[in-house]
Amino acid sequence: MNTLLLTIILVPIIEIYLFIKIGSQIGAFNTISLIFITAIIGVVYARYEGLNTLKSGLSQLFKNEVPAYEIISGAAIAFAALLLIIPGFATDTIGFLLIFPLTRKLFFKKISTKFEKNRKEKKNFIEGEYEDIEDDNDRKI
Repeated sequence: MNTLLLTIILVPIIEIYLFIKIGSQIGAFNTISLIFITAIIGVVYARYEGLNTLKSGLSQLFKNEVPAYEIISGAAIAFAALLLIIPGFATDTIGFLLIFPLTRKLFFKKISTKFEKNRKEKKNFIEGEYEDIEDDNDRKI
């Protein structure tokens, strides 16, 4: 089954389950308040981290270096802010894990080692050069 389709189906089911469980423990009003509070705190902190990443990227550019980590980090922060805006406890947890620099680096390290392993395994190619030869009488092989 397609991973995207599975995610679209499972995320709302998990969120509804968590809403019911947490709502039965702390009450409906507190659950709704907690959702709004985590969204507000998350977006404010995402903005703060985004500005820090932007400053770091600009300093890398001034040093004539490629800000690769800052670009990936900025995309992760934007995705985390989106997850924090979406109502839910599971998406908020993932969003907060992506916003904090320490856990974001751990995610990047895990993903980069996975891609590095795939890149090492996929070296089944032969490098070579070719030359197009016109159909002239003097250049026949």
